[in-house]
Amino acid sequence: MVGQKAHRYSVQVVWTGNTGQGTASYRDYARSHEIRIEGKPVITGSADPAFRGDKTKHNPEELLVASLSSCHMLWYLHLCAEASVIVVDYQDQAVGTMVEVDSGSGRFSEVILRPAVTVSSGSEQIKAERLHEQAHHLCFIANSVNFPVRCEPTMQAENAV
Repeated sequence: MVGQKAHRYSVQVVWTGNTGQGTASYRDYARSHEIRIEGKPVITGSADPAFRGDKTKHNPEELLVASLSSCHMLWYLHLCAEASVIVVDYQDQAVGTMVEVDSGSGRFSEVILRPAVTVSSGSEQIKAERLHEQAHHLCFIANSVNFPVRCEPTMQAENAV
């Protein structure tokens, strides 16, 4: 493939929820698992509590929303650095909506990213805001999902009251 590079990501997921009876019945096992990536801390996961999961552990739905948010942020910071826009703070309150159907299946209907960005007082806020659109189009994860990902940024200059 000319002009393309392939990147592989290896992840091991290990079910840790066997409470002694395996999956003898729907209520007899925990949804607990570990996400293991070589050289990195283990992430403990479970299902969403709505699906008999442990609310103290990360669930796949949260991790998908976090992936979209992280990917957008990393592209955005890269573009700002290239455009001489100095970001001094970035926080996103991303929200994903998943719709469940009668069969128990479901799908995400949308994710909304809400980054609150502070730029240095000498940076152009309008340029900084426009770079979100470009970051969205470059985001690997947003380009891989089949539902809308919207970005609703708020911008402010450093030391603004």
